[in-house]
Amino acid sequence: MDLRDYIRLLRRGWIFIVALTLLGIAVGAAFSILKAPEYQATSKVFVSVQSTGSVSDLSQGQNFAQGQVQSYADVATTPIVLQPVIDSLKLDTTVDALAKRITATSPQGTVIVEITASDPSPEIAARLANGVASSFEKVVTDLVPPNSEGVTPVKITVITQAYVPSSPSSPNVVLNIVIGGLIGLVIGIVIAVLREVLDTKIRNEHDVEAISNAPILGGIVFDPSAVEHPLVVRDDPMSPRAESFRTLRTNLQFIGAADGARSFVMTSSIPGEGKSTTAANLAIALALSGQNVVIVDADLRKPKLADYLGVEGSAGLTDVLVNRAQPSDVIQRWGETNLYVLPAGKIPPNPSELLGSAAMVKLVRSLESSFDVVLFDAPPLLPVTDPIILANITGGALLVIASGRANKSQVKAAVGAFENVGARLAGTVLTMLPTKGPDSYGYGRYGYGYGYSPTVTHRQDGEGQAVEKG
Repeated sequence: MDLRDYIRLLRRGWIFIVALTLLGIAVGAAFSILKAPEYQATSKVFVSVQSTGSVSDLSQGQNFAQGQVQSYADVATTPIVLQPVIDSLKLDTTVDALAKRITATSPQGTVIVEITASDPSPEIAARLANGVASSFEKVVTDLVPPNSEGVTPVKITVITQAYVPSSPSSPNVVLNIVIGGLIGLVIGIVIAVLREVLDTKIRNEHDVEAISNAPILGGIVFDPSAVEHPLVVRDDPMSPRAESFRTLRTNLQFIGAADGARSFVMTSSIPGEGKSTTAANLAIALALSGQNVVIVDADLRKPKLADYLGVEGSAGLTDVLVNRAQPSDVIQRWGETNLYVLPAGKIPPNPSELLGSAAMVKLVRSLESSFDVVLFDAPPLLPVTDPIILANITGGALLVIASGRANKSQVKAAVGAFENVGARLAGTVLTMLPTKGPDSYGYGRYGYGYGYSPTVTHRQDGEGQAVEKG
């Protein structure tokens, strides 16, 4: 993954990231509000070794005190020190419970013991710290035996009395909010990454490029009105969606010019990816550019082109393939354009055999010699083998892939089917793409829709021509 992939990942999952970050901040703030405040008070004692006063004795005493001070600090939380504190302050607690509220530490390289007491009450915290320091002073003095002169060599001196704290030491509201926000941010990013890793749908051109080396010839955005108005190139030629079909037309012309291919098969991995509407609009766009185009409904199982284009579909391709009619008898001109339509005709019991017959090969060659571009609308690839058969006798196949509908495994299987038989996959076309967000295609990148007014509508005249209205 490169930097753009990570940016796209974050853009796709920004809702989870922001929501969980805010939730983490809220949890941190709630924890700080609900948690009872805790106060800390600290007293300090000085550990010294009494000597005769010579420089050597003083140095040895200092080194001895530093070496033993941590041992003395450990004594501060023992029952021998804490029990007198409980008794003197008349505390309703046990030694073990009090030990958890007392800490004794000695900074490195010093002979000072810092005794810190914690309590919900600031006054009690100060009294505990001072009480432990006083008890500690007495206990250590008693623990160290006197020397031959009857003098206790170790002396404990309280140098700082604990004062009543004015503000609680916990909860740290700012710290808790920051920690909560960071935890929420990390969880949000993890969820965004998992969504990306576990997402099996094709979302954008990057997903397609990871599966196939075939060029992406165009991207068609999702249009909820496509079911009622499938022919957007005719009905709304100034719309950005119509412009995307003209871009597809241009890219297909480059593909055809590069290798001389004049016939292409439109197919998809699964049903419902917009294959037939894409084929119909591409054929119209090609015809409007001045080329002679014929579109053949080669979906002999569920033909749709006749309904989309409004032509008679009772006779067509099947009649030609079984020698009941000549191509000229069933090919219909679409309005006054250069587009011609060969419907599917009656649904036969053996579609694959007809499409793989010698008559089909002869028809393809005849159409290629008579028209500039020949488009075949074939059925989806995974349920049947018809598109593979057609791809082997034409200039190649165009695989229509619907964003958010086709699975990566399905597209991979479709691409593999072409590779296994040596059929040419000339390119791919992405459909049903979102108009906004990280998976959008084309609009912002190519500036489609410049000067387009959505208030302009179109109707069709009696000859199938687009007429501006409004």
